[in-house]
Amino acid sequence: MGKLVEYSREWLHKEKINGAIFDLDGTLLDSANVWSDIDRAFLAKRGFSVPEDYQKTIAPMGFYETACYTIRRFSLDETPEDLIAEWNDMARMAYHQQVLLKPESKDFLDFLHREQIPLAIATASHRDLFEPCLERLGIKDFFSVMLTVQDVGVGKEEPDLYLETARRLGVKPEECLVLEDLPVTIQSASRGGFLTVGVYDQGTTGKEQWHEMKRLSRYLLQE
Repeated sequence: MGKLVEYSREWLHKEKINGAIFDLDGTLLDSANVWSDIDRAFLAKRGFSVPEDYQKTIAPMGFYETACYTIRRFSLDETPEDLIAEWNDMARMAYHQQVLLKPESKDFLDFLHREQIPLAIATASHRDLFEPCLERLGIKDFFSVMLTVQDVGVGKEEPDLYLETARRLGVKPEECLVLEDLPVTIQSASRGGFLTVGVYDQGTTGKEQWHEMKRLSRYLLQE
């Protein structure tokens, strides 16, 4: 039995859990390198290197918010729509053909499904990227609700997306897990009243961030 299943058995024993909301990139999907490669290639094409704080800053944002921020930060003479289209083109092949699940994710979802825990997705990614990816990986049908930041009009630095996802899932925040791989999103979900699970991701979670996630999260998952 995988350790993720053992962890979740422990949570179900300790808590009244009636739902679980998953982030995708870095939490269920091993996709961190896709976006770091896109950031490098996109900015290099315009004569910039990736600033140290750039990826951390944009991580909780939706595509449109990220595009507006990038245009302001680098004084680009482009529209948000231009940037989003280019990013989608760069990411589409990776998501449709290459991105894989993180280890044990399928077993973890199988277990929660058998325990009749309703599952949802709350992501900053675009549907035309992640839906074909989830279909290819055989996990799309696990989720009765899939929402993005575009559906609520605000990034994951605020709890709106989690609250709306829980509402559509039909569960109370205090009875719902939120699994995320960033301190800012863990903190946001905590403000919404959720049971937070900090997920370590080798591609995105540095030592300082993991220390912060240990402080903020109710539970932790580490590979």
